[in-house]
Amino acid sequence: MITFFLAGQASAHPHVFAEASLSITLSPDRSSVNSLRHLWRFDEIFSSTVMMEFDKNLDLKLDKAEMNLVSETVYASLADYNYFQLVTVDGKDIVMDPPPALTTKFENDQLIVSFESKPKQPLMLAGKIDFGVYDPTFYTAIDFLTDDKLVVDELPATCTRSVIRPNADDAISQNQKTLTDAFFNDPAGTDMSKIFATKLELSCGAKG
Repeated sequence: MITFFLAGQASAHPHVFAEASLSITLSPDRSSVNSLRHLWRFDEIFSSTVMMEFDKNLDLKLDKAEMNLVSETVYASLADYNYFQLVTVDGKDIVMDPPPALTTKFENDQLIVSFESKPKQPLMLAGKIDFGVYDPTFYTAIDFLTDDKLVVDELPATCTRSVIRPNADDAISQNQKTLTDAFFNDPAGTDMSKIFATKLELSCGAKG
C-alpha cells in the first residue's frame, strides 16, 4: 500500500500537488480562534494513483469501505507532521489538537481531503498570528492559488488581514546559514521548509 505523501522520505522538490483553501472560524464573541478548516484538492496524477491503489474490486470507483481506508491512511500518514499545519503567535509555535477525523472523496477525478482542527489551548486574537500549510519533507506542495482561499469568518475590526507569499530566492538568501546541503538531503530532520509556506497573517491589538 502506498504511504500518503511518502512521509519521511526526503525530497528537495515536490512530487504531489494540491490546491488548498483554509477557513479560520472564531469564537462567538470573536475574541479567539475556534478552529482551522482545511480543504485540499490533489492533482489528477496523484489522485489516479490513489484510485488504482485502493480500488480493490477493480470497478474504477471507490466505494464507502474503500474511501474509509483512504481516509484512515491519510490520517495516519499526516499524524507525525501535525497535519501540515503551521500556526504561530509572534513567532512562537502554537500546538494544535489532532483533528478527530478527516474526510476524503473524489470529485472530477481528483482526491479531496478535508478536516478541522482546534488549538490545544485558547488562542486569543492578539499580536501577530500566522496560519499556513506546509510539508516539512518537501514531497507535497500545498498551494493557495488566490488570496481569497485563506479566509477568516467575521474578522473583528481590531484585526487586519494579509496573505504572505514568500519569494523562494529571498527566503533562501535570508536563511542560508540554516539551509545547508544536509538539510536538502534530509529535510525531514528539520522544519525549515515552513519559510516557503504561504501564510495568512492577522495583526490584532490586545483585547482591552
